[in-house]
Amino acid sequence: MSFVYVLGIGQTVFGRQDKLTVNDLGAAAVLAAIKDAEISPKDFQTAYCGTMYGPSMTVESILIRVGVDRIPMYTVENACASGSSAIHLLYRDISLGIYDVGIALGAESLSSFSRKFGKGLIAFEDDLQGELALTMPSFFAKLCNRLMEKRGATLEDICYPSIKNHRAGMNNPYSQYKKEVTFAEIMASPMIADPITVLQCCPQSDGAAAVVLCSEEYYKKHNKKTHRPPVRIAGSVISCSGAEDASYDPLALRSMIEGARKAYEMAGIDPLKDINVVELHDAFSGEELAAYEMLGLCKSGEGVAFARSRAVELGGRCPVNPSGGLQSMGHPLGASGVRVVNDIARQLWGEAGANQVKGAKVGMAQMLGGVLTNIESPVAAGVQILTR
Repeated sequence: MSFVYVLGIGQTVFGRQDKLTVNDLGAAAVLAAIKDAEISPKDFQTAYCGTMYGPSMTVESILIRVGVDRIPMYTVENACASGSSAIHLLYRDISLGIYDVGIALGAESLSSFSRKFGKGLIAFEDDLQGELALTMPSFFAKLCNRLMEKRGATLEDICYPSIKNHRAGMNNPYSQYKKEVTFAEIMASPMIADPITVLQCCPQSDGAAAVVLCSEEYYKKHNKKTHRPPVRIAGSVISCSGAEDASYDPLALRSMIEGARKAYEMAGIDPLKDINVVELHDAFSGEELAAYEMLGLCKSGEGVAFARSRAVELGGRCPVNPSGGLQSMGHPLGASGVRVVNDIARQLWGEAGANQVKGAKVGMAQMLGGVLTNIESPVAAGVQILTR
């Protein structure tokens, strides 16, 4: 398998943009990525787009707007891991030598979805447990309660990622929220599923992100940004669950644990020693706290202590979500898996501005998507390791 390099990235501001369609948002992100890569869009040999609620033939509709047609294109749906899946499929094509260059994007307009179906994400058809209110908030409430019962976490620990990530989002020009929150404000916000309150939840958002990937040979011929250190995807995994994984133990989701392990093996790294920065799925504040252990950023049972040491803040051993994460960035579902890869690329290029992790050379991007109920819980975890 050959090396796969990041040639260019682009994205829109995330937030409520109800006057823009999925096609508008996707085209803007693609144009930004093309401009950043400094190549002709006619060079693209294939394209993948991650979206959960986009229209039929989303990727074709987006790319034809920027003059890209008559190449193989695929629209991918894997819940919140849709964008991660689009990147993984493009990575696979290039690493196997099928293509030299292509684009992966993610685009979502939850405003458009809400206009059609009402606010909120409703249960899927035949999801009996979802219809009984066993939805993501209730699952992650169970996870938070398990953190307090099994790991000794306090409510302050549960809320810490939200506080940290809202503070980081203040410096991100693409973020939906640019406002700090306090523990008192979080706990005073409306209760969703005990102990989860509104300010522990990411917002619904509109937005798009895109990344141009290429082979080593293409990179050597076409990379014009010589000031950037070469950044490549050293490992990429989509890991899917079994039927009862989530009901077994919410603190030990096998799709996350095995996906991360496989990605580390592909990249040849030790997460405890080598990872400098992480962007991960923090749809709920306590979810990030639990992810530290499942992704191997600390030893088993030490996630709460890891957070309390402030190792996950800028200046710490392994900053997590220095972009502001989903808590501050917002979460246009299909776009987030691409956005986290873009943010890691910025970090490794040294282009993250006020949120730059000094000397970052290895980073991880992770997304988790699925129907997280209790028994019938299909889950897909996307993990990409980037190195310079």
